[in-house]
Amino acid sequence: MVLTIREGVLQVLIVKRGTEPYRGRYALPGGFIHHGETAAEAARRELLEETGLDGGSLPLEPISYYDAVDRDPRGRIVTFPFLAVAPDLPIPHSHCDSDAWAATWKPTATLLTDESILAFDHAQILADAVTVARNKLRYTTIATNFCPEEFTISELRAVYEAVWGLELDRANFHRKVKNATEFIVETGNVRPGAEGRLGRPAKLYRAGDGDELSSPILLTLSARRD
Repeated sequence: MVLTIREGVLQVLIVKRGTEPYRGRYALPGGFIHHGETAAEAARRELLEETGLDGGSLPLEPISYYDAVDRDPRGRIVTFPFLAVAPDLPIPHSHCDSDAWAATWKPTATLLTDESILAFDHAQILADAVTVARNKLRYTTIATNFCPEEFTISELRAVYEAVWGLELDRANFHRKVKNATEFIVETGNVRPGAEGRLGRPAKLYRAGDGDELSSPILLTLSARRD
């Protein structure tokens, strides 16, 4: 599955099923592994077929497996979901030869409010993926995957707020990420009028070279949003 931030909220890529079972219901993109394919290769192929999104450039990461005996009415099926996060992803579109009618972005909070919106056990898979993403924000540099190549600290903070559903203390966040030298690096560029009451230019940063944070981002929270 693919997560991104659109309109300031965490969203997931979903499709509307064009075949039984659950015809007409929303589901996470996916399908069956073909002979000679790896699970990751099948995930990228299905993503392209059902949404038009080229998964070749997305960092797919396996997150778990789902093997409940009755999870699929067609028979005994084990699912191996992959998680990818990226910024500025395009509007999806399904191919005419796909078993998906349509593809779209939907807020994760909306889908998780009512488990019946998604087919199969996909609500549980999505909930687990969101939990993985939230935990990774604490201990890894995955937050920069949601950002463009250059970004401000305010934009990075907005990633945490969107994924965690919390409003964070600005000064505390700024101090913590600036101290994590493996996390972000100043580019020397600025964005005019991006921050502050006086519209002062905001420094731009890029992702650092590290994958893991030497100390977790455990932030002081100023208010709860959802």
